[in-house]
Amino acid sequence: MIKTYDVPLLVLTVATGAIDGVSYLALDRVFTGNMTGNVLFIGFGLAGVSGLPVLNNLVALLAFMLGAVLAARLTRNASGPAKLPRSGLAILAGGTALTLALAGLWLGTGAPGEAAMLVTTGLLALVLGAQAAAVKHIGIRDLSTVVVTMTIVNLSTDSRAAGGAGAAWLRRFGAIVAMGLGALAAAILTLRVDGSVALLMAGVVMAVGTAMVAAVRRREVAAAAAAAAGTGAGDSGRAAGT
Repeated sequence: MIKTYDVPLLVLTVATGAIDGVSYLALDRVFTGNMTGNVLFIGFGLAGVSGLPVLNNLVALLAFMLGAVLAARLTRNASGPAKLPRSGLAILAGGTALTLALAGLWLGTGAPGEAAMLVTTGLLALVLGAQAAAVKHIGIRDLSTVVVTMTIVNLSTDSRAAGGAGAAWLRRFGAIVAMGLGALAAAILTLRVDGSVALLMAGVVMAVGTAMVAAVRRREVAAAAAAAAGTGAGDSGRAAGT
């Protein structure tokens, strides 16, 4: 039984790696989760490097930021017994549904044209930006689900080789591997089958991760309710005694 958010967030990280694999290989060299890459590509393109889709990278960057802004607005004042508010879970579920819908549309209509490619890029970046903002409420900084750069830094600087205690090394290493595995699976499917199939796989993995997040959240809510009931019963007993 999964009792913490670590494994569910690792599964969502696999999905992000897969979506980035699809977007880079099938949507004209653009990232929908790794915004560092897009910023670099925009800079290279503005410097005159040929063959870089600056517009696609800019669309992904702005859509990712928009997704993060919208998710933050929806979850900012949310409260409750669970680390992830109900609105945060709704964002993850909505992003999963949109990803699966895009995969289904791609499967049904064939390879997207230039305009459809921009729309698909923007929507996937919107999903991942919202996802990253939503899971911030859980409070695990090494599992943002969309980037592993700081995770690598934390793993390295806290390692025993660097004089640290090796804290949380398994989670950090797992995040790096999860991102790579998602990208590997998506690359194999995109190159050997089709990008739509790879995106469908990513959507299914995202659905699994979201369901696991929901299960952990449900246990948190139940535990809080049980604790509150126990406290209430104790207070009633003391009041009766007096």
